[in-house]
Amino acid sequence: MTDDSPKVDRARKLAALRGSERVLSGSPLAETAGERLARLAAEAGAGQLDQGVDVYGDGLVAELERRGAELLGMEAAAFFPTGTMAQQVALRCWAGRTGSPTVALHPLSHLEVHERGAYAQLSGLRAVHPTSRPRLPTAAEIRAFEEPFGTLALELPLRDAGFVLPSWAELTEVVAAARERDAVVHFDGARLWECTSHFGVGLAEIAALADSVYVSFYKSLGGLSGALLAGPAELVEEAAAWRHRYGGRLFQQWPAALSALSGLDRELPRLPSYVAHAKVVAGALREAFGAAGVSWYRVHPEEPHTHQFQVWLPYPAAVLEEAGVLLAEREGTWLFHSWRPGPVPGLSFTEVTVGASALDWTAAAVGEAVGVLLELVRGGG
Repeated sequence: MTDDSPKVDRARKLAALRGSERVLSGSPLAETAGERLARLAAEAGAGQLDQGVDVYGDGLVAELERRGAELLGMEAAAFFPTGTMAQQVALRCWAGRTGSPTVALHPLSHLEVHERGAYAQLSGLRAVHPTSRPRLPTAAEIRAFEEPFGTLALELPLRDAGFVLPSWAELTEVVAAARERDAVVHFDGARLWECTSHFGVGLAEIAALADSVYVSFYKSLGGLSGALLAGPAELVEEAAAWRHRYGGRLFQQWPAALSALSGLDRELPRLPSYVAHAKVVAGALREAFGAAGVSWYRVHPEEPHTHQFQVWLPYPAAVLEEAGVLLAEREGTWLFHSWRPGPVPGLSFTEVTVGASALDWTAAAVGEAVGVLLELVRGGG
């Protein structure tokens, strides 16, 4: 079987996930609409269900903006329906204020890889890359870069490089280097919430390094959708005007706002425990692959910087997908959610997210499940 083999049927895959008693790295897509609505109501904070629905951003949406700005230590914040829109608007606003349409960013950043060139196509901005290494740029690279730029955009963590982060000292030095070049700094902090353990400082202290910060409510906090752009009050006021122009001033967004507030209440305090346990899971995976005699494997980073990391194995993605579904169907155990082909034929990778369902997995349990998975992979099911 090769990577060209038929993919596992999505309905079968979701049924296997829903039927599993133990889930290491799952997916919110396993819930039905009814289940998600019921959970949304059950997890709402005191008095939130008694509030009226929002109209064009008041009510629960305004409450979310206020609370988000407070958590990030910023003057103000604006709620956006998508992070892609929030990022475009932030960069557009800064380009107007700095007088420079050039943005320094990483070629693996979300802005470059997952937004279809929106910053260039819709805002006429231009990107430059201080580094192409699979990590964020260093202060030396920022200082030595040969072209001027008005904004430095840093994705924390850099997801497509393996959810990697610099050290706190390195981050502060990079920001200082950008300031020396009279550039503003924007944090693509879609997953900023889980960075506090690695940096050893709070959210507000991290955000204080930047001129503006974008955060997501569904990637780590379990919200339905939505994002927040936080920064100086004048910038946020301008961003709100552009949000309207981009079609982001929605009539009602209370379900997304309600789920985001719930995430701040329930998931945000748990993230440090997820980050700590991700190190246990990553170590157990490395030991299990080694004990099974896998010819080549990679858990990257070896010690995760957040509660997410990559796993690479020398088998076709379709084979790993089928084995994972069989493991769930036969054992009620779900290990990895989705495998994708790597740059070399026969090499595949997955992204592991350690959340609440993984906290009761011991290192021994991870090793045992991996052993069974590899038997299915090698035996063709």
